Amino acid sequence: MRAVVLHGHGGVDALVYDQNFPDPECGATDVIVRVKSTSLNYHDIFTRNGMPGIKIELPMICGLDVAGEIVELGSSVSNWAIGDRVLIDPRNRVEGGLVGETIHGGLAEYCKAADHQLVRIPDSVSFDEASSLPVAYGTAHRMMMTIGKVKNTDKVLILGASGGVGTGALLLAKMAGAEVVVCASSDSKMEKLKKLGADHTMTYMDNEFHKGIYQLYGKPGRRGFDGGVTMVVNFTGGDTWVPSLRALKRGGRLVTCGATAGFDPKTDIRFIWTFELQLLGSNSWEREDLVELMRYIDDGAMKPVIDKTLPLMETKEGVRLLEDREVFGKVIINP
Repeated sequence: MRAVVLHGHGGVDALVYDQNFPDPECGATDVIVRVKSTSLNYHDIFTRNGMPGIKIELPMICGLDVAGEIVELGSSVSNWAIGDRVLIDPRNRVEGGLVGETIHGGLAEYCKAADHQLVRIPDSVSFDEASSLPVAYGTAHRMMMTIGKVKNTDKVLILGASGGVGTGALLLAKMAGAEVVVCASSDSKMEKLKKLGADHTMTYMDNEFHKGIYQLYGKPGRRGFDGGVTMVVNFTGGDTWVPSLRALKRGGRLVTCGATAGFDPKTDIRFIWTFELQLLGSNSWEREDLVELMRYIDDGAMKPVIDKTLPLMETKEGVRLLEDREVFGKVIINP
């Protein structure tokens, strides 16, 4: 089969387009999916570069988010049929492992998955929409809904709002009825975020974006509950951490699911006790998040943001666009 294969860690050229990679073999409880759509994530870049503490058997096919049609069933699989439209949950929650990292992923014509990893795709949901969901939107859903419990009285600040997780967080916050402020790195991205429903946009202001929040809502008061936002979504870390604390009103909550700019930031714990802040961690997604997101799309309540759709042989260009932050939303690969 055709596949984009990682034979060794390195830059984007470590991804090799192979027209004769062996087809996956179906085990008793597995299915083989003809891949119709795979969306790219920063995790694919981390896997390509090599991650400390995680051994990746090479060669490896990256691509965590995979949607397609079942073309082969294992002998013990009884609850699925040839031709079923399915999304693969990247996390194997029974045997362990992650598609695209320890198990061959979706940057190929075919992908193997355990039958319990499958989520049915409704007819009204496209393969590209489905493949956008697991890593970015699944993570955003758990962070915003399950952990953050966003609601219609919230004023929410979202950092890194133009990527997959960020646009997902924005859409979910607006679904909940919240007022949303987004930070982005360019005027063009801010304009697109406004069209997605953001109520206010601002730049990072040399990491003094909390001053922009003060202009909108006032400076948080130590004794009352005036000023600031009720919720900050920060999966950036680094130098954005303390300004995020400064932006929160008394009793506010900071929710995080990652740290793309540094996981060991300078902090100031005085803000945490003085303003009675809550720091909430959210880790990836659960199957239920994917089922719920699929329902949102099926009902017409949400539509994933897709920036680019490329053929398999142009995967390296898609990864480059993602790595250089030249995309707004998701990059899709159609094998």
